[in-house]
Amino acid sequence: MTKPRSIAAIRKVLAAGSLVFGLSAIALIAVPGIFNQLLGLQTSANLEWAMRMIGITLVALSGNMYSVSKHGTDKAVFFSGRLMLVCAAGLGVITLTIPTNGSWFAQAYALVGFGFSAAYAWALARK
Repeated sequence: MTKPRSIAAIRKVLAAGSLVFGLSAIALIAVPGIFNQLLGLQTSANLEWAMRMIGITLVALSGNMYSVSKHGTDKAVFFSGRLMLVCAAGLGVITLTIPTNGSWFAQAYALVGFGFSAAYAWALARK
């Protein structure tokens, strides 16, 4: 059984994550070439199109995360917290495996993913 403090903490992490994903979405849609260059990738029209598609998907994800954080049942919040723990860690791993020399931005972006994964683990473990 989940505890109220755990649910409240997960709600806060979901809300913060929705803001970070929302900002990433805006960057991916508005300036995908700059985002690619910061990641150390050779930008192209095809890659910029793909990044914009990812950005649109992140708009949906960030909106859903915010909605669950504010209006979701405790069961939905707990489920989303567990799912996002895994996905945030996956984001960190995938970012570190970008086929480049590992730019400072890619390393920082990976740390954001790992940081959110740790925040979800902490929130889920609260008593």
